[in-house]
Parts: sequence; C-alpha cells; structure tokens
Amino acid sequence: MANVEQVQPKKGPSLVIQLAMLLAVTGAAIGMGWVSGGYLKGVGGPVPVPAAPENQSNAEQPSAAAEHAPGTGPTLVQLAPITTNLAAPADIWIRLEASVVYDAPQPPELTESIHQDLLAMVRTLKMHQIEGASGYQHLKADLEERAAIRSGGHAKQVLIRTLLLE
Repeated sequence: MANVEQVQPKKGPSLVIQLAMLLAVTGAAIGMGWVSGGYLKGVGGPVPVPAAPENQSNAEQPSAAAEHAPGTGPTLVQLAPITTNLAAPADIWIRLEASVVYDAPQPPELTESIHQDLLAMVRTLKMHQIEGASGYQHLKADLEERAAIRSGGHAKQVLIRTLLLE
C-alpha cells in the first residue's frame, strides 16, 4: 500500500483579520475625503455679498447704516455688455453681461479699464475652454482674477449676469 498523504488546503487570513483590514481602509478613505472636502471648501469658496439696502428689512436698515459710513462698503458696478467673436471657431459670437463687486466705490476709469481687459481676454477664448460647468467655473475664475489684478485687489467678485453664444 502506498502512503496516501492528505493534502490540507492552504489557510488564508482569518475572517476577523479581513474585516479589520476592511474597516481600516474604509476609515482611511473617509478621513481622506473629509480632509480633502474641508480643504476644497476653504480654498476659493464663495465670498458672501451683503444684501442691498433696499432688500433688507426695515428693522435691519438702521443698524447697517450705523456700521458703515456713507460711501463705503461693497459696491456693485454694472459693466457694459461685451460682444465679440471667439478665437476658435471664429464664426461663434459671445455676449457677456457682467457686474463687478468692489470693496469700496472706485472711479469710473477703473471700471472702464477692467471692461477693456475682460474684452481682450474674452477675444482669446476657444469654444472648448468654456464648454460645460467646469468651463464656466474656469471662465468666472479667470475673469475675477483679471479684474482683481487690474483693480489692484479692489474688485472682489465678477458676477456673470448673461452669457450667450451664437
């Protein structure tokens, strides 16, 4: 008779160890997501704009007037509409109506300078750069950056009211 050896199957990690590793990896993923979300929310988040005086309730108006001296505080200035063609394809036209939020009232020359700078920038856009939601967000960020640079940091936000492509 030949010796018959019984072959025992190889044992892998126990079920307890597998569950512990699964919990550890899940905890690490949740922690990394929480840290990443906190970082992204804090960087470049929306800047709150105070309500216009005519939109505040009557009870809030006296306290708001007492906080700010006349002629100071955020100022919303409407830019003239920008109508031009895109860099590529050249037969596509864009119309952009925007407003600039300043930290304090600024001279009209500064607003005109920002308008001309934004017009020059819009003329260099290509269609693929402004497609979709992320393209819109990048366009808005670029407009705000150029306005802030041109104004020496006085332009806090660019509000896009209308964006039409034809």
